[in-house]
Amino acid sequence: MANEMTSAAPDSVQCPVCLKDFKSDTINGHLDVCLLSSVTDSSPSTAAEDSGPPVKKSRISAEGAPLSPGVNKPAVSSSSTASPPSGAVFSMFQANKNKLSLQSERRTGLFSGKHTAVNKGIKRSLLDEAEPGPAVTELVTATPDLSPRTLLSTNKPLAEMLRPNTLEQYFGQSKVVGEQTLLRSLLDSQEIPSLILWGPPGCGKTTLAHIIASTSKKKGTARFVTLSATSTSTNEVREVIKQAQNELRLCKRKTILFIDEIHRFNKSQQDTFLPHVECGTVTLIGATTENPSFQVNAALLSRCRVLVLERLSVEAMGSILDRAVAALGIRVLEQDKANLKHQDQTDGQKPKIYIEQKALDTIAHLCDGDARAGLNGLQLAVQAQVSSARPLGPDGSSQEILVKEEHIKEGLQRSHILYDKAGEEHYNCISALHKSMRGSHENASLYWLGRMLEGGEDPLYVARRLVRFASEDVGLADPSALPQAVSAFQACHFIGMPECEVILAQCVVYLARAPKSVDIYKAYASVKACLRNHKGPLPPVPLHLRNAPTKLMKQLGYAEGYKYNPAFSGHVEQDYLPKELQGINFFTWTPSDP
Repeated sequence: MANEMTSAAPDSVQCPVCLKDFKSDTINGHLDVCLLSSVTDSSPSTAAEDSGPPVKKSRISAEGAPLSPGVNKPAVSSSSTASPPSGAVFSMFQANKNKLSLQSERRTGLFSGKHTAVNKGIKRSLLDEAEPGPAVTELVTATPDLSPRTLLSTNKPLAEMLRPNTLEQYFGQSKVVGEQTLLRSLLDSQEIPSLILWGPPGCGKTTLAHIIASTSKKKGTARFVTLSATSTSTNEVREVIKQAQNELRLCKRKTILFIDEIHRFNKSQQDTFLPHVECGTVTLIGATTENPSFQVNAALLSRCRVLVLERLSVEAMGSILDRAVAALGIRVLEQDKANLKHQDQTDGQKPKIYIEQKALDTIAHLCDGDARAGLNGLQLAVQAQVSSARPLGPDGSSQEILVKEEHIKEGLQRSHILYDKAGEEHYNCISALHKSMRGSHENASLYWLGRMLEGGEDPLYVARRLVRFASEDVGLADPSALPQAVSAFQACHFIGMPECEVILAQCVVYLARAPKSVDIYKAYASVKACLRNHKGPLPPVPLHLRNAPTKLMKQLGYAEGYKYNPAFSGHVEQDYLPKELQGINFFTWTPSDP
């Protein structure tokens, strides 16, 4: 091999797969054929470069396919010969060879039922090009014999096992990926732009990214890589970008980089993506639950399209749950009795598991638009009932299991409310509370107060806002509102939660019912505008309004001519404003006035 390499023509290029030399103008065509041949051929081929691309086989069968001649063979082979050292074959794509070999071994054992010796130098298969999550999910989701019993024998959440792989199975986001949307046409044509997926937990951000990955892998148009900002370093990101550059230069194939929880990257880490997203080396898809306007760099945001995914509706959750019970073979009590009878005849000794339609409706309402919470709650309820069911009867009859509404409520308790004390939801709720009180809507005011307190908000923060509201919006229309709010703040400080919640509720209702006046708020805003808009030096304080504690100050005219109001029985005519502001009325004055 060394002799061949030294005797190669100066303009020749060595194929990294079969280690043969080719001219630089033919290497690209040969490389495409050689890559496919090494994965799909069932027997070694010595003339892969002369034949056309073979028919592509499934990924599972490709795992167990024999190795091509240029690839290191396992040590157990009887025809083993000297081979290049590990890392010489396709080393440009092997950032972590130990990890890739381990993943390959695990996948082979998982889908074929037997373990195969894998050498560290073996070229990665198509399944290895992406992270293990999406590829394994695709195969598990397509499994037709998924049954409730598998829920007890697997440690994977139901939401992960039933993750959709096509847009037809993707419910609840028709405004973003509906039939007539721009993004849908781009996905169908595989012209995928850089995206920032923004939405609450469980709305389908990661699922949409996996659908894009599945479509790209089927058509072979792009390589998909998944990273999580919670556990990925900047060096790992740079390594993935380097692999993407090699992939684009050698194989003419793009790389889609999915970053989960992208808001966890700081500003400098996000800057790493800027030049590579700009030039098209990678197509970035980021998922975040935080407002990208605050958490994502403006420069990176301008290079991506932001898709706002909404919380799933009750109807969308119903469709997702119907798909889940159909995949699991669970029967809904309200369906056709004839169908149940036919299923009873074909099921044999399988346990009959039923669920009430009311139980499914309860999940759709209680999961708060979170598909992950809804599916995992269904899994928990079914697991509990299957585990507690008695074994098959002595006559061979199967035990019937019924999942009721109370089982669902027990397994899916609304233990939290979507609320982030440091995020956008914090400001949204306090704004809604303020505006509801300003509009004298006491019921809405109580609702938004409850959303904040039940979500874990600091009661003293709410009390401080009520003190501000008492002066800003109630003002002189009800002067006792400010003492009421201050007393509420002091009471909350004394006793804390949860006892102080009724004190805050009392103050909120009082302020909502009180008459409103913003005269003080507007007048002081006019004063600030007057000071900011004044041209030149600010006018001095009139001499008669100045204090004169010393003899020198009296000699300079300080306090001269001042009229002491208590010394007069009637109204005192006296100027209190500088000459430049004589006659101004801040309650009616606006900054646009001359």
